[in-house]
Amino acid sequence: MTTTIPTPKFLSVLDGETAKNPPIWFMRQAGRYLPEYRAVRATEPTFIDFCLNPEKAAEVTLQPMRRFPFDTAIVFADILLIPQALGQKVWFEAGEGPKLGDLPSVESMRDLTGQAGQALGAVGETLSRVRSVLEPDRALIGFAGAPWTVATYMIEGGSSDRSGARTYAYQNPEKLDALLSVLVDATVDYLSMQAASGAQALKLFESWAEGLSEPLFERLVIGPHKAIVQGLRDRGVTLPLIGFPRGAGALVETYAREVPVQGVALDTQAPKALGLAVQKTRTIQGALDPLLLRAGGDALARRVDELLEQWGGGPYIFNLGHGILPDTPIAHVEAVLARVTGK
Repeated sequence: MTTTIPTPKFLSVLDGETAKNPPIWFMRQAGRYLPEYRAVRATEPTFIDFCLNPEKAAEVTLQPMRRFPFDTAIVFADILLIPQALGQKVWFEAGEGPKLGDLPSVESMRDLTGQAGQALGAVGETLSRVRSVLEPDRALIGFAGAPWTVATYMIEGGSSDRSGARTYAYQNPEKLDALLSVLVDATVDYLSMQAASGAQALKLFESWAEGLSEPLFERLVIGPHKAIVQGLRDRGVTLPLIGFPRGAGALVETYAREVPVQGVALDTQAPKALGLAVQKTRTIQGALDPLLLRAGGDALARRVDELLEQWGGGPYIFNLGHGILPDTPIAHVEAVLARVTGK
């Protein structure tokens, strides 16, 4: 007797189907709002070591899947693993966030681009571990930081308002283009490894797409994203992709028109009309405000219903417009899940 393996609802909707109850997952759903996450995190001295420990990274990837009826898991990792694979020192300071050492030469980084997947093989092992135990009707996402976003950290040496990186883009266009080219190649290698390790969809996090003029957005976001998609397809990777140009505003429509991803994630400012316009050709995802999730109450319930009503008639994946905040009450997550799933 042949057993039919169910297609995860997340993947069906990402393929353009409409679900009565949209699939749901949250960005940063494996994280500090969970006490079980904090317990595991306390066993590793540094955040990078934590990300590159397959046993522990797999455990925290699975924790929200055990606790909540999320349709999809996303591998626990970080967008700044690629700079480390390219020879730049990366560490995290408590209360300050990521710090990066001096930017290596483009030449030295280019020599390492084809080894990014191998250097970050621990992430592949995490994916394999998760996929081996995750229920077949629940999907698994792999991801990477998009080139421009990663480049801003590499150039500025940590978190900032990105003004230094944007200034660098204007003053040093050739140097920046060379850096983005390196990051495109490394990202293709990294995501190809993730695809071979059990990921069923891939996501590009362009966390710092805000504030870019249209010409700069075309050059720093659309161009590299198109190159990554093409590079993956050239390698035979057929997995669906989601692009997240956070903060891009009206330029999200341009992104959806020009970048051949299957899904477009929307941030908290995305208006109804924008989502409907993008939804004509792409699956959309988002855009519940993480601050509203933290606040809870009647306003949260109303907004969940509003999002379901305005976008639920087409291919829509319910999610946040950015990552879940560490002090979000677990009861609020449970309430949203119950409202979206109807369970």
